[in-house]
Amino acid sequence: MIPFLDMKSVYAELKPELDAAYARVMESGWYVLGKEVEAFEAEYAAFCGSKHCVGVGNGLEALEMVLRAWNIGPGDEVIVPSNTYIATWLAVTAVGATVVPVEPHPAGPNIDPERLAAAITPRTKAIMPVHLYGEPADMDPIMALASKHGLKVVEDVAQAQGSKVRGRRAGSIGHAGAHSFFPTKNIGAFGDGGAVTTDDPAVADRLRALRNYGSKVKYVNIERGFNSRLDELQAAFLRVKLKHLDRWNEKRRAVAALYDDKLAGIAGLGLPRTPQWAESAWHLYVVRTDRRADLMKALDRAGIGALIHYPIPPHLQQAYADLGLPKGSFPLAEKLAETVLSLPMGPHLQGDAVDKVADVVRRTLGNG
Repeated sequence: MIPFLDMKSVYAELKPELDAAYARVMESGWYVLGKEVEAFEAEYAAFCGSKHCVGVGNGLEALEMVLRAWNIGPGDEVIVPSNTYIATWLAVTAVGATVVPVEPHPAGPNIDPERLAAAITPRTKAIMPVHLYGEPADMDPIMALASKHGLKVVEDVAQAQGSKVRGRRAGSIGHAGAHSFFPTKNIGAFGDGGAVTTDDPAVADRLRALRNYGSKVKYVNIERGFNSRLDELQAAFLRVKLKHLDRWNEKRRAVAALYDDKLAGIAGLGLPRTPQWAESAWHLYVVRTDRRADLMKALDRAGIGALIHYPIPPHLQQAYADLGLPKGSFPLAEKLAETVLSLPMGPHLQGDAVDKVADVVRRTLGNG
């Protein structure tokens, strides 16, 4: 069996460090917003190259609270990718703003900067690029356009911790970065968790209140906030994992390079490519094929885990039926939804496993 993501090996590798972190928190007697969260926030901000980090409950709430910190709400528009996980859209509609979807670049999964200008209206307040699959979006033209029109930019870094755009870490390029620490992420907690990185001290200060019932001083509530706090225990685990993140991402790049070599030249199979200006975190290795159903069946028969990220684009989900965006509204996103398939990926995936996956792919698609 080759799992889609080997979660058990993470604990096996880091068991002494993780067990020590667990014991440290349990013996402290302090479990919410304490020294572990403060330490992780400082360490993760330094890792990303940001001045501030605010730990929150999960990645979705990180996105939503950034928008609230900027006072974005009803009557405002936020530009989002048409090709993304639904959380990106949910954050925008949760504050009462309107999503304005923009198609991906024809050669990659991320929002196309050349299409952004046409989507800007007098009501546009922010752009929310997503670094999908670990490949960072092209932030330079996005930031230039945002500066020209006075827009805010929040990066969705949920799948790209440690990736870089022209040498800068994702999450430190926009006005804020929203991070998820769901267990499957490149740096994942053992439960839910999230954070916001930013260089803006006013935004960081407001986020610290928003995450804690709108309160800076106990029982004094200055606004209507959330209960969205990164747990002490998860922060302690994340501090351990952060020390290994760059090394793990290098292992993911090595796995991706093996896949590139083993899968080269298969007719009808599109392979992921990283632009020269980017350093992908390789959260996922996503191929494209019109014969996806056949390939999934063959992989399943061989005991190989594979997943679709994502089978239904947000505009075709029932949750957004009220927007009146029928099939055909965003053909590039729809084509990706019909053809993408994520193969096993992770820092603990071995070369012989990659060989087995590649062999099944090649035999199934008729090039064996």
